[in-house]
Amino acid sequence: MWRPGFPYLERVAATLHGRRRAFCIYSVHHRGTPQRKGLVLGLAPGGSVRGMAYLREREQPTETYVEARATVRLADGRQVEALTFLSDKAHPQWAGALSLERQAQLISGAAGLSGRNIDYLADLVEHLRAEGIRDRSMEALLTMVEAREAKAALQR
Repeated sequence: MWRPGFPYLERVAATLHGRRRAFCIYSVHHRGTPQRKGLVLGLAPGGSVRGMAYLREREQPTETYVEARATVRLADGRQVEALTFLSDKAHPQWAGALSLERQAQLISGAAGLSGRNIDYLADLVEHLRAEGIRDRSMEALLTMVEAREAKAALQR
């Protein structure tokens, strides 16, 4: 959301109805490994989500997303058709609806090619706030992961 990876002409907040932001994809490359899975975001069924578009090549290392067209409402009120990448519930990396505690357990301590899983979550929360978006479940998840990692650091 904060690093689209391509030049753009216009950046506008948008809302997609029928999908919600969720840590619902096991990460075995960028934020975890096959031996120690992490979690990454997907657009899971239900709710609505405000955010930005993503670049296909970066989002498809293991084909965990399904390309689809959806109508989104832009912040200025326009409705446009947008290319979206929805979570593929049939993919083996589909994690589904995990409790916040289970999400925190998976994210805490996980790291992959793109870095630590907690950094991915913290970047999300920071960039959502910068856009004026408060996602209380993501903020609660970050608090839980930070507590788990602090506890693990004390035990070392």
